[in-house]
Amino acid sequence: MSHRTEGERRLEEALAAIDRRRFLPEELRGRAGEDRPLPIGHGQTNSQPTTVRNMLTLLDVRPGQRVLDLGAASGWTTALLARLSGPEGRVIGVERRAELIGPARAALAGTADAGTADAEIRLAHPGVLGAPEDAPYDRILVSAQADAVPESLVAQLADGGVMVIPVNERMLRLERRGEEVAASEHGAYLFVPLVEDPPTTR
Repeated sequence: MSHRTEGERRLEEALAAIDRRRFLPEELRGRAGEDRPLPIGHGQTNSQPTTVRNMLTLLDVRPGQRVLDLGAASGWTTALLARLSGPEGRVIGVERRAELIGPARAALAGTADAGTADAEIRLAHPGVLGAPEDAPYDRILVSAQADAVPESLVAQLADGGVMVIPVNERMLRLERRGEEVAASEHGAYLFVPLVEDPPTTR
């Protein structure tokens, strides 16, 4: 008999508590149990449950942590992170597709209770990756594929913080230790591209 770690147990509880159906278009809610990404419109998807589980296992969110969810899309991962970081935590989801914000916020609001963190979903600012105004973060989850590790996101990590991000079809786990960043690879994945707008000039 295998013994699950505390983190694994908490993740299973979060996945059971946060119903994926709530974060899908009405016509796709009957397919919520399928282990595949499902379209939510505007070229975006609600990620495959196994992929979400694997990413959250790598991220290892602890109660009370401050978390950035980049590429919030449907809001499902934001809600899961809010459950994992608990009532003392804080979760900021960022999404660049304005059309997704309303449905994602509504779905997220329906999962808020005494066991979840204060969580919100914001529209991304043009030319800004993440939410540097509220950094540093203990954990950063990126649900879009980058060509290289974005230094602007590494800069938003707290000392000892962890970021999980797909880069060139490889899942990376990055841990910041002072000015050093340790990276490890954890399998091959396909995601929609991470769009980095050029910085706006004033």
